[in-house]
Amino acid sequence: MNIYSKNAHGARRIEEHPLLGSTPNSGEVAITFDGGVVSAREGETLLAALLASGIRVLRTMPVTGEARGGYCLVGRCSDCLVIVDGVPNTYACTTHVCDGMIVETQHGLGHWPGAES
Repeated sequence: MNIYSKNAHGARRIEEHPLLGSTPNSGEVAITFDGGVVSAREGETLLAALLASGIRVLRTMPVTGEARGGYCLVGRCSDCLVIVDGVPNTYACTTHVCDGMIVETQHGLGHWPGAES
């Protein structure tokens, strides 16, 4: 069950594209984002799954705390960095979802397990 509204901020997946045709059928997997369950499709990127669920803020800036989300969407900037399974600085736009993946908003520069703050 997806706790995030599929209509939040007008979020939805494109099921039928005028040039590319229908979206291929793929299995669903469940990931968590900040403790809530998000439905994702096998083979899609983490960013695509989060955007389709209405999630727009993925990280905050170190000094100002300003919210960031996807910007370039190809792994060239750092706006979509998240913490995945305890590993900070993971690009949501180039990381594919896996069933059971645990994703957290990255605040500032992130934290490494066992590292002193």
